Amino acid sequence: MARKTQTAITRKELIRLLNEDLAREYQSIIAYVNYSQVLKGAQYMNIARELELHASEELDHAIKIAKQIDYLGGMPTVVAKPVKTSQKAEQMLRFDLDNEIETIANYRQRIRQAEDLGEFALCEILREISIQEQEHAIDLATALGIEVPEIPNL
Repeated sequence: MARKTQTAITRKELIRLLNEDLAREYQSIIAYVNYSQVLKGAQYMNIARELELHASEELDHAIKIAKQIDYLGGMPTVVAKPVKTSQKAEQMLRFDLDNEIETIANYRQRIRQAEDLGEFALCEILREISIQEQEHAIDLATALGIEVPEIPNL
């Protein structure tokens, strides 16, 4: 699939979009902490432990993104995107997987935008984060017994 043509992004717009990404990282931290503790059933014990690890990795991502927002001259947001909850383990895992797919798609777009601005260090940081986000998606899809959904090309 060909890359969509986009107009040149401004530094201010990149900061705004990175703040959206940061809010999504906060959302992931909260969701993973919550879900890791409320998942019930022997079949979910391994993924519950994995979700605890995901929470700490998402915190690391949030710190890296906040640092880049500050570097670019912006103020990192302190507000998380809303967290979906459920009493059903499978639905919680699906919420997480959907969030990871959205996050990966957004970071792919953000990498292209950062490249357009010549912010190559930011590109490398986002690539490292994307690798972990992809691993999270694989873990969640495996726990759900499904293939990782296709990542939309934004």
